[in-house]
Amino acid sequence: MKKIQHALAKYWGYNDFLPLQKEAMSALNQGQDCILVLPTGGGKSLCYQAPAMAADGLAVVVSPLISLMKDQVDALVECGVSAMRLDSSMSAGEQKETIDSIRQGAVKLLYLSPERLLTDGFLNLLKETKLAYFAIDEAHCVSMWGHDFRPEYRQLSRLRELFPDVAIAAYTATATQQVRNDIGIQLRLKQPETLVGSFDRPNLSYTIRPCTKLLSQVRSVMDRHKGESGIIYCIRRKDVDELCAALHSHGYKVAPYHAGMDADKRKRNQDRFINEKVDTIVATIAFGMGIDKSNVRYVIHTGMPKSLEHYQQESGRAGRDRLEAECCMFYSGADYGIWKFLMKDMPAEAYDIALNKLNDMYAFCTSASCRHETIVRYFGQTLEKENCAACDVCLGDMETIDDALIVAQKILSCVVRLEQQFGSQYTAQVLTGSKDKRIQENNHDKLSTYALLSDLKMKVVQNWIEQLVGQGYLEKYGEYNQLRVTEKGRAVLKGEKTPRLLKPAEKKSTYAPKSAAQSWEGVDGGLFEELRAFRKREAAEKGVPPFVIFGDATLRELAKIRPSTSQKLMGVRLR
Repeated sequence: MKKIQHALAKYWGYNDFLPLQKEAMSALNQGQDCILVLPTGGGKSLCYQAPAMAADGLAVVVSPLISLMKDQVDALVECGVSAMRLDSSMSAGEQKETIDSIRQGAVKLLYLSPERLLTDGFLNLLKETKLAYFAIDEAHCVSMWGHDFRPEYRQLSRLRELFPDVAIAAYTATATQQVRNDIGIQLRLKQPETLVGSFDRPNLSYTIRPCTKLLSQVRSVMDRHKGESGIIYCIRRKDVDELCAALHSHGYKVAPYHAGMDADKRKRNQDRFINEKVDTIVATIAFGMGIDKSNVRYVIHTGMPKSLEHYQQESGRAGRDRLEAECCMFYSGADYGIWKFLMKDMPAEAYDIALNKLNDMYAFCTSASCRHETIVRYFGQTLEKENCAACDVCLGDMETIDDALIVAQKILSCVVRLEQQFGSQYTAQVLTGSKDKRIQENNHDKLSTYALLSDLKMKVVQNWIEQLVGQGYLEKYGEYNQLRVTEKGRAVLKGEKTPRLLKPAEKKSTYAPKSAAQSWEGVDGGLFEELRAFRKREAAEKGVPPFVIFGDATLRELAKIRPSTSQKLMGVRLR
């Protein structure tokens, strides 16, 4: 561990560990299998990079994307680490050079895809090579229960058979308990050390709003972050093209990214974003996995993602430097239908898993519960504080109805009268007095709760039902997501608890998280901008992304301390 700590200081300039980094590195150091779950920004990559510099042999890193491999290798080489990659974007000469370097023992870290790793020729090369360990990045891809299952990752189980004495470590930013268990089974790990960091990202502020005037809503967020880096996610490719064109016409420095574009143009736009030649990338979820850019100050979703894992990962691309960042989502009920349509050709088991995740995502959007608390609860953790001070709910940025208790009692009573056998849409139809044939055939138009909320639109009532589900007063069960009242809900029927129900109309967001003002306290804004310009020039000269030179956190501290001696300069934090 002393060698690892020395390497950490020598190559990365860090004198201490972030939470769980020491434990994860120690496991590798001892040749033990490991599963590490660290949310984006927690320093996950360093956990398999630093030990390689103290180990005897080659560390092999499995990664799903060429862009991720290239970014990480570029950053490592800039630090002085002997890292290389093997992928299809390299010329035959470049690939031969890498293989020769491996044979000569001149490489400490090698990045490649699972497909490349498992070719017979490359496996034979590895059998002749002294190996330190295998690091499986984005390991959730191995599990059908994960949010980004990739069948080629399942083949990595062969590593245990072929290299029984080499440690295998799995790394991911998003994995529930079920996914963590599946990772261990699929990779055939031997009594792995399982380390799970906190899923809470307190520096991120969350705002969720119904989509009304999308362009105006998006621009209001971007205008709060002029000159700063941001990512805007859209569900469909045509949405990317249309929104990007509209923003460009209003003078915003944006570029599109989606799988329907020419590969060279897609790569060019990604590089323009990484190198800060454009401020904002407008993209489908094809963009972002493993994009190593620390200073993204905002992430906007123009539609609902298909799971909370996707949302946590995509929104988590903001604020990786642990400075404040803003995450906004503008959703509509139509998003649910789009995702359900796109999922229709899935195998039955995969479809059921995906549909449950989609329902959880929709409940999150419609909930009036703390956003931070909901996310960590989904991943099996609890939020220690009652008020996160960094979401629209906890900061009182959402308008709630005054008679929430009475309305909730009407809804819960209706669920009970329906013998807890129906879903949210049917329940909302009964409450709003629908003349639907099915309701009349069931004689549910004779119930005492029929038409109790007839002065409201059915969608409003259904939204409130989903909010009650999100807050734990109702729960869904069975194949058709029937509703039933929980113990917590029974307390509402007795008048002992009052839920929060949001008004249908949108209130314009005006808040800024407290951390934003605190992190700028004492910082010379003009000097910060001068340093950003210096960083950009240095990056261009060295041919690396600006954040590889210095992160925003370092620039802010420089602009705050204004060191005038070498000794003071050495005291500035690097992360």
